[in-house]
Amino acid sequence: MVDRRLIPLLAVLALAGCSLAPKFEQPKLETPNAFKREAMTLTDSERGTWKVGEPAEAQPRGEWWKTFGDPALDQLEAAAMADNPGLQAAAARVLQARAVLGITEADRIPQVSVGVGPFNQRPSPASIGLPADANVPSKTLWRANAVASYEVDLFGRVKNNIGAAKNDLEGSEATFRSVILALQADVARTYFELRETDGDVALLKEAVRLREAALKLNDARYQAGAVGELDVARAKAELAVTRTDLAAADGRRARVENALAILLGKPPASFSMAPMALPTAVPTIPAGLPSSLLERRPDIVAAQRALVSANARIGVAKAAFFPQIKLTGQAGFESDDMGDLFRWSSRTWFFGPFLGALISVPILDGGRNRNELARVKAVYEESVGNYRQKVLIAFGDVEDSLAGLRSLSGQASANLDAVVAAKRAAQLAQIRYDAGATSYLEVIDAQRTALDVERDQNRIRGARVTGTVALIRSLGGGWGNLPEETQKVSAR
Repeated sequence: MVDRRLIPLLAVLALAGCSLAPKFEQPKLETPNAFKREAMTLTDSERGTWKVGEPAEAQPRGEWWKTFGDPALDQLEAAAMADNPGLQAAAARVLQARAVLGITEADRIPQVSVGVGPFNQRPSPASIGLPADANVPSKTLWRANAVASYEVDLFGRVKNNIGAAKNDLEGSEATFRSVILALQADVARTYFELRETDGDVALLKEAVRLREAALKLNDARYQAGAVGELDVARAKAELAVTRTDLAAADGRRARVENALAILLGKPPASFSMAPMALPTAVPTIPAGLPSSLLERRPDIVAAQRALVSANARIGVAKAAFFPQIKLTGQAGFESDDMGDLFRWSSRTWFFGPFLGALISVPILDGGRNRNELARVKAVYEESVGNYRQKVLIAFGDVEDSLAGLRSLSGQASANLDAVVAAKRAAQLAQIRYDAGATSYLEVIDAQRTALDVERDQNRIRGARVTGTVALIRSLGGGWGNLPEETQKVSAR
């Protein structure tokens, strides 16, 4: 027969584990069937080549930069993954979230502590059956005991806390993957920007050489009386302008090289790269389906995990309105003499009421619990807005990248014709000038136009490469199985 004193405890235990968190529902999103620009240019088979199996969110991001076939870029990416301090800080944040989860999970198991030491006490006369005016001397006791406590999970408080911490950890891991992707993309973008600047510097150096030769030739003609001083002055001015542009390009290259060094975790003074040309071929990256973007983008995954975590914390806040039950007890030895402390006759124990069950029920809290519940509900609504905003931004990033690459493709085609025509015009202008049929101003104008369109060609080529990097980043990175060593990032 059950002791009547245990009935309240058994009733409470029957309710243990009941979760008060709302059932999580994924926010409704308007997901298009295809990206606007992608639908214009690709077939269904082409559109599917960039997407692999599901669920994609947990898959390792492949070494997507190798699609450019550049060994120098491969080395830079490896160096950045090993030494970038921002990446190491992000890895440390994952470790922090993992430790917080461990702390939260500790609430599921009994907590036990032990202690040994003396204490001085004076019991009241009434507690030992003496008259109220009795003189009870104080005495020193030695105690060695173990204290155990365990919170019964009423209404899922502990369960929801652990669920929230797990989603926080998964969100932190997704954010870490987002940091990795951002770093890889920044290294590739900066590297190609450096190579674009190298191309610009090379064009300007060649232009300076040609203008120096032209000035020397015009000066010789002026000394011989074949041309006037105006042609010499124009040649000098054009040379000076080109040298100014070259100096500006050199300064720009130094700044880009310094930025690349910082991404690699190196002091700019200890890093340098030899000039290199841009790749002539740019890989074509199909964008895939918009629905797959929700699985691929690590920042969207992080926002979704934050949403689930906020939903679980509503359950934690609701549980604060209901009773909490904690089973407590202690056992050990107690003696007034250190030498008798560990004798069997010195044993002692204590349990709280209801077999060690300490029940606390909130009655007056000044509105603390009510306001806490309102706060976590507002956090959840904020998380919903953040998630939807992340998705919209992701769709916009892909559309912008696709539109930009499409525009650059058209520019590249038109610019190619412009380069051929401008070079021919510069040749014809020089021939006419040498024949005395026109002024040197026409030569300068034709040469300047030819240099401008060649620099535009270099700029467009660089923009197409960096635009491809931006598209890959907006899609959440590449896919494939990474070698084990490249999946590990040190959290030193």
